[in-house]
Amino acid sequence: MDQPLSSTEQAKKAKKRRKESSLWWMYLPSVLLVMLFIVYPFLDGIRISLTNWNGFSQIYDYVGLEQYKRMFADPDTWLVVKNTLLYGIGSTVLQNIIGLGYALLLNYNLKVRTLTRTIIYLPVIISPLVMGYIWYFFFAYQGGALNDIYNWLGLDPINALGNPEVNPYIIVFVNTFQFVGVAMIIYLAGLQSISKEYYEAANIDGASSWSKFKNITLPLLAPAITINVVINIIGGLKLFDVIVSLTNGGPGNASQSMSTFMYSLYFARQDAGYAATQGVLMALIILVLSLAALLYLKRKEVEA
Repeated sequence: MDQPLSSTEQAKKAKKRRKESSLWWMYLPSVLLVMLFIVYPFLDGIRISLTNWNGFSQIYDYVGLEQYKRMFADPDTWLVVKNTLLYGIGSTVLQNIIGLGYALLLNYNLKVRTLTRTIIYLPVIISPLVMGYIWYFFFAYQGGALNDIYNWLGLDPINALGNPEVNPYIIVFVNTFQFVGVAMIIYLAGLQSISKEYYEAANIDGASSWSKFKNITLPLLAPAITINVVINIIGGLKLFDVIVSLTNGGPGNASQSMSTFMYSLYFARQDAGYAATQGVLMALIILVLSLAALLYLKRKEVEA
């Protein structure tokens, strides 16, 4: 039978409950901001997706699931979904591989480590729209630096940004170039948090460099890998600025992402109902992929 609590213990429990209650009130501003700027717009987007609204008129009709039927029958939908997955997954893979490589290099006591780290991270602070225009003047058919090099070598110029077989990969490259510094910094912080005792013990056992990387470094970097993968997937799947400045989604819809396709539907075609339908699909894709990556990678984490 439980012993009754003393008056001192009851006072401590009451004080603890009051403290926990006050902490919940501190969460309230954040919850309200999320509700106002994320939950409400998303729910309103679902409502708009059930209409034929043009985005400007005050008169529109509810058409049920007609916009969704139209979306799944539209070949452009599958083209932009394919591009979006390429931008999201391709950028994630490259940023993590290259970022980890940079972090491993900079983890050594190089004399120019600070300078190198700054140079690699520098593109992150530039606006993605500006970064896209910088690379546009490198890849442009007329007056682009790449074709100037080709002309100097006596080769025929290439229209890389106008080639639908090539320009999606250029977009992945530019996005990777700009944000690989974020992955590098996170991996570098993870590497520096790993105790040297693990490596000293491995050296005593005669472990090879690859064995130490596989059995010590990678498992203990699991939290950093989780953070990087989820951030990169979300960022890549909602890519917008770089596409606008490099190709504007062209030629045709060849390099459109779901974000740029929505923008085109709303403002150029004045088809807000259909744009909202595409937005709902994009939100679901981002939610499913990011949660799947998060849950899978969380299971792989180990305690350092």
